[in-house]
Amino acid sequence: MKEINIAQVIANKRKEKGITQEELANYMGVSKASVSKWETGQSYPDVTFLPQLATFFNITIDELLDYKPQMHKEDIRKLYRRLAADFAQKPVQEVLDECRSLIKKYYSCYPLILQIGTLMVNHVGLLKEPQEASDLLTEAKALFTRCRQESEDVSLTKQALFMEAFTCLALADPQGVLALLEGTIEPALPPETLLASAYQMTGKFQEAKAVLQVGMYQSLVVMFNFLPAYLNLNVGEPEKFEETLNRALALVDAFDLMHLHPGLIVGLYLTAAQGYIVQGNHAKALKMLQEYTDLVTGDIYPLQLQGDEFFDLLDSWLEELELGNSLPRDDKVIRQSMADAVINNPVFGVLAEDKNYQRISDRLRSNALK
Repeated sequence: MKEINIAQVIANKRKEKGITQEELANYMGVSKASVSKWETGQSYPDVTFLPQLATFFNITIDELLDYKPQMHKEDIRKLYRRLAADFAQKPVQEVLDECRSLIKKYYSCYPLILQIGTLMVNHVGLLKEPQEASDLLTEAKALFTRCRQESEDVSLTKQALFMEAFTCLALADPQGVLALLEGTIEPALPPETLLASAYQMTGKFQEAKAVLQVGMYQSLVVMFNFLPAYLNLNVGEPEKFEETLNRALALVDAFDLMHLHPGLIVGLYLTAAQGYIVQGNHAKALKMLQEYTDLVTGDIYPLQLQGDEFFDLLDSWLEELELGNSLPRDDKVIRQSMADAVINNPVFGVLAEDKNYQRISDRLRSNALK
């Protein structure tokens, strides 16, 4: 991927002026062969020639160089997948060093900067020292801030704002979250219904169905981001806790999330198990942990976004996502984090002597080694 496009700029600008390579060479005081090599990329003009060339073409030196350190979406996607796999196989610091090198090289490629920051956040759990983890989160937060403040892509700045607030929360900085997000909740105005109606009116019925499927699918994802948090807030109200959990499980069954998107259910089971421990109901906590373990040790890998018999028109939309249908972490890292979430969770320490809990822990350890 060429980042300095001076060859094409010189050739285009010369032709726009309607002059020959020889005429440009005479102006610059070089040979025609030199100009030819500049335009074919075989060599670059000496740095001392840059102001003279820029003046001749009436452009800035930046425009002359056409330096655009950018990566295309597909390149970013491939790079992210490769780095995620590297985190699962190589020393963490080695992969982080490569991430930092990429940031320096593509510091103005905001889609890449956003994904590198997200990559860091999603693998901070691999760092054993709390201070190292905090430093990495702070580093990622700075990347999100840069994207939010300097990118002109509205969609990207919204993602960066969310991730910046997320890192504030991970850094135990609730005031930072409030400063970024308080007052930003507005009535939802989903465009899908309008688009679907417009497609239907123009006879594009498949497009109408596809748009609505995307809307419903995304709503499910959002709902299962809300439900564990709401469940956790109602731990002190057992009846509300049970009602929330039962409604969530009904959605799991209604949309067959075990097969459609098993990753959505993981947080629900884990939060429910923790809630039952707080309530002193160890039997129900173990039941939720059993459901959790059956799910995460089952045939759900590789974890990826996908449709099913009901959501059968998602392929084009999934392909357009920044990471395609891939999830942010490698399966090996996901397996380990799912084991750690139970085995190294102090909330479940009260179950340490329980044989069922011990069997659950053994299954999770074994799954993490696959």
